[in-house]
Amino acid sequence: MILNIVLWVAGVAILALGILRIQAPLSRYNELGRLAGNAQRYDSWRGGRSRTAVDGGRTGADEMRDQMRQRVYLWAAAIVVGIVLIVAGFIVR
Repeated sequence: MILNIVLWVAGVAILALGILRIQAPLSRYNELGRLAGNAQRYDSWRGGRSRTAVDGGRTGADEMRDQMRQRVYLWAAAIVVGIVLIVAGFIVR
């Protein structure tokens, strides 16, 4: 009985922390994606002449988008662990 409660409490805590922490990087990642799409549309409208990185390389926005994606994956994994702990609390007797 004690093990069930410990698993539930730990699962809910990790789940809540994951949900709270995933919101900022996810919204920033989506915003960077929209900005990149706007820049590509503008670039195509201008004839494809304006590039922010040398020879079409990675820009700072690309690097930041990768960092935000990694954070989203990390906190999504934490959410999954929280759900697994909650389910384990129901299974373990």
